[in-house]
Amino acid sequence: MTKAGSKGGNLRDKLDGNELDLSLSDLNEVPVKELAALPKATVLDLSCNKLSTLPSDFCGLTHLVKLDLSKNKLQQLPADFGRLVNLQHLDLLNNKLVTLPVSFAQLKNLKWLDLKDNPLDPVLAKVAGDCLDEKQCKQCANKVLQHMKAVQADQERERQRRLEVEREAEKKREAKQQAKEAKERELRKREKAEEKERRRKEYDAQKASKREQEKKPKKETNQAPKSKSGSRPRKPPPRKHNRSWVVLKVLLLLLLLCVAGGLVACRMTGLQQQPLCNSVNTIYDNAVQGLRHHEILQWVLQTDSQQ
Repeated sequence: MTKAGSKGGNLRDKLDGNELDLSLSDLNEVPVKELAALPKATVLDLSCNKLSTLPSDFCGLTHLVKLDLSKNKLQQLPADFGRLVNLQHLDLLNNKLVTLPVSFAQLKNLKWLDLKDNPLDPVLAKVAGDCLDEKQCKQCANKVLQHMKAVQADQERERQRRLEVEREAEKKREAKQQAKEAKERELRKREKAEEKERRRKEYDAQKASKREQEKKPKKETNQAPKSKSGSRPRKPPPRKHNRSWVVLKVLLLLLLLCVAGGLVACRMTGLQQQPLCNSVNTIYDNAVQGLRHHEILQWVLQTDSQQ
């Protein structure tokens, strides 16, 4: 195989007016850079070569008006083939094409097309029909353009439908995310309110406890007057000297009983003549006489008897 332009030599030497014939040049690559330098070459013949693909920059040769690619091994055309908007005549006879790129619909100036002897898709083959004469080739160009425009419209509608589906899915995702964020915000707000309420209750409890502690001393000081003003006043606690006085009185009473017993025994029994009883009787008589003459002692005895 020969590389692009190597067998063709100097392309300017092959240029005849606006026609450049590179057919039968055993090319397996298109010399795109050299062709781009010849904008006058609006008619290009690349037939009967060994081309299996066209490079993407081939679509930059927008000056082309007539292009012959017949009898090569092309399996597909570049996706941007529709950029060749000035193309009017296109020969694709005897290649290995199955479909055409959607951008083919942009070749609005295309007037002649030959797709014979290609393993075309059945639908496309039916649309293209035969190209046995000038009229049929013109009809092929018109019908294929209309078909590719319909395909392009269908694909655009499908693209729009997918975009709409994607937009709807995105909206749903955004709505779901917004709902999730709103729920999280509501949860945080509720937790914050609960925390605030808990802190408020703790604060109120602390204030109440402090007030109770402040009230306790006053309550204890106020209990004494309240007990005095009650319906059942407390009895004063017994004093120690009262208990001692009672004990003393008991002892005195016992002593008096003993004295009285002895006195009775000395005055009313047969012991009157005993020396001890004589002394007792004498003391008793003197004491009675003395008490009669001391009013203060009588008052004391009376007071004591009243108590």
